[in-house]
Amino acid sequence: MITQPYLLYIERRDATRNMARFYSLEIGSNLFGEICLTRRWGRIGALGQTAAHGFSREDEAIRLFLCSYAESLGAGIAHGRW
Repeated sequence: MITQPYLLYIERRDATRNMARFYSLEIGSNLFGEICLTRRWGRIGALGQTAAHGFSREDEAIRLFLCSYAESLGAGIAHGRW
């Protein structure tokens, strides 16, 4: 069980480049009550892609949440390439 919800949702829109993307991270519980980090990304309005990672401890999920966020910034969100 998690102590508090964690959710991040980012959008990038650029009409001149026909770009409309989203990236989301969420820590929650799966159907079995296990701690789960779910990442979603793709074009806004589409289902996109999903990756889920299970953890036995909340701090492990938080660590991946923060690393994934930092990685998304380094991969181009902050530099206009995302």
